[in-house]
Amino acid sequence: MKIRLFCVAGMSTSLLVNRMREAAAGRGEDLDIRAYAESDMEKCLDGVDVALLGPQSRLALKKARALCEPRGIPVAVIPVAVYSEMNGEKALDFARELL
Repeated sequence: MKIRLFCVAGMSTSLLVNRMREAAAGRGEDLDIRAYAESDMEKCLDGVDVALLGPQSRLALKKARALCEPRGIPVAVIPVAVYSEMNGEKALDFARELL
């Protein structure tokens, strides 16, 4: 599964990406999870299964839907509780629920 996280600069989501990778490895899954700036979203969606926005980027959800939905990519804002805890397990579960 290919998961992309987007935030204002792609930096704050990097920590959550690492936690999600750790959670996936603990489950025996080899997933492609990366973080990018929301301004790079359009060029980072090829082959993506799920797109997630950091809570600070929730205002970009309309634009993200316009880019993702025509490609069949589910997109949503990561719940604040999951993001603030940097909980890789819950973030991974959230991404799977979107599928």
